[in-house]
Amino acid sequence: MKQLWDLAGVFAYLSLLTVGGGMAAFPELKELTVNTYHWVTFPELLHFYSLGQLSPGPNMMMVASIGAVVGHIPGAIVALVAFFLPTGLLTFAVGRLWTHLATWRWRPAIQTGLGSVAVGLVLAGAIIMGMGAITDVFYGAIGLAVFLLLWRTKINPAYPIIASGLIGIGMHYFGLS
Repeated sequence: MKQLWDLAGVFAYLSLLTVGGGMAAFPELKELTVNTYHWVTFPELLHFYSLGQLSPGPNMMMVASIGAVVGHIPGAIVALVAFFLPTGLLTFAVGRLWTHLATWRWRPAIQTGLGSVAVGLVLAGAIIMGMGAITDVFYGAIGLAVFLLLWRTKINPAYPIIASGLIGIGMHYFGLS
């Protein structure tokens, strides 16, 4: 039962860090789930996050996977509710207030500041994830190639993700990784 309360506390807290999306909470997600509570390993967390990126719907539905590891079906439900409910309620309240303050002179400054915060949090998440996923020069080259491809073209991100996965499977199959 204590683990369910721990799950609720961790994911309710993490939900409030998702300014800019789920990647913004990734460094703290790693710190709490891997280093503090030891619910999953870093490679497992990367796998859960990757699967969340590929599946339809919000990518942070992957918190259910962590909850399931910790507390089976009740853990998955607690993790989902704790992660999405606080942010949903806060977004609803702030959205109503934000509409009410449409002519407030500080509003543009707050929007600009929150944009910078979101970019910083997402960048921190990307760096933490990269540190775990890029384990040698070959995988660094794949990551750079996918980054450049996505940055310079309008290709659907699913294609390089699938291609990278197939390359990884091939590397593992032939014993090269």
